[in-house]
Amino acid sequence: MITFCATQRIGLVVIGPEAPLVDGLADSLRGAGIAVFGPSRAAAQLEGSKGFTKDLCARAGIPTARYDRATSLHAARAALDGHELPVVIKADGLAAGKGVVIAETRAEAEAALDDMFDGQFGEAGAEVVIEEFLEGEEASFFALTDGATILPFGSAQDHKRVGEGDTGPNTGGMGAYSPARVLTPLLQGEAIERIVAPTVRAMKEAGMPYSGVLYAGLMLTRDGPKLIEYNARFGDPECQVLMLRLKDDLAELLLACAENRLAGCAPPRFSPDTALTVVMAANGYPQTPAKGGRIDGLAAAEATGAKIFHAGTANRDGVLVANGGRVLNVTALGANVRDSRDHAYRAVDAIDFAEGFCRRDIGWREVKREAAPAA
Repeated sequence: MITFCATQRIGLVVIGPEAPLVDGLADSLRGAGIAVFGPSRAAAQLEGSKGFTKDLCARAGIPTARYDRATSLHAARAALDGHELPVVIKADGLAAGKGVVIAETRAEAEAALDDMFDGQFGEAGAEVVIEEFLEGEEASFFALTDGATILPFGSAQDHKRVGEGDTGPNTGGMGAYSPARVLTPLLQGEAIERIVAPTVRAMKEAGMPYSGVLYAGLMLTRDGPKLIEYNARFGDPECQVLMLRLKDDLAELLLACAENRLAGCAPPRFSPDTALTVVMAANGYPQTPAKGGRIDGLAAAEATGAKIFHAGTANRDGVLVANGGRVLNVTALGANVRDSRDHAYRAVDAIDFAEGFCRRDIGWREVKREAAPAA
């Protein structure tokens, strides 16, 4: 990678996926004098190890769910005794958004632990985090930081469950919309003051300053926002809706972050419109997605004004086919969630992907709120 960047005279590298960040690619590039947007290997532990993040929260007084860590099945089962049901079981390491189980019964919790320690999630499940189940509504908040300055970068709500009505196993995300109006300006300010800013300070004090985008998954509880987990990247499908609303030059912001110049940047501007994205996934996702399914109709879909982001596609002899679990993100703008939802689904319906599926209820919570009479 360093040789390629030198040969091609690359001025800025933006690392999108989490695995290269956790592996330390940013450190290698910075060591070669190449500007990088993305945290160091040490700082990327905020996503790479859920236990690391929980311990940091405990030290810094950051509101989050009560938790236990365990490195053996015996210890994990013993830790379950101290938790009420439902309980959240998480693989400590990277599991592509799938290493989380909300167990309603003791039997489900023990089965989840068995799967993790039996290697279902590889090395990610060698340690687990057992968490108190938080009640409330989830929202995602994004901030750019160079380790000192923090610039808010919008909000979103995604839909993790594979099935409509938020049923079935967790996925990396079946759709999202931005902004998340449930994260009011007051709650956003509280999240920055009590969660994001203390995290950035704690990381700097620990000698591992965080530089890049900090994606805070929040639960909006009766006691205020609490941290569910961090991502060390923009995230998918949240990134798509943020990009559709961004009105400023993204590259300038990312380069300023990489060069520790965020203090001189104005907060990024976003369209007041709502962006919504629908994930079209391959049949069998999230377990064993079917690859090779033909995809047609993208030109007709984009003729509606929607934007289609490719996530898991391949071109085989001039034919577009599915080549992953989440295949396409069909994304549209509208005056509100209902408008953007209707626009996105018109584009979805123009696509011929016989071996794929999508949820038809993306944005359902906010659509319901929009339809409610004013108090």
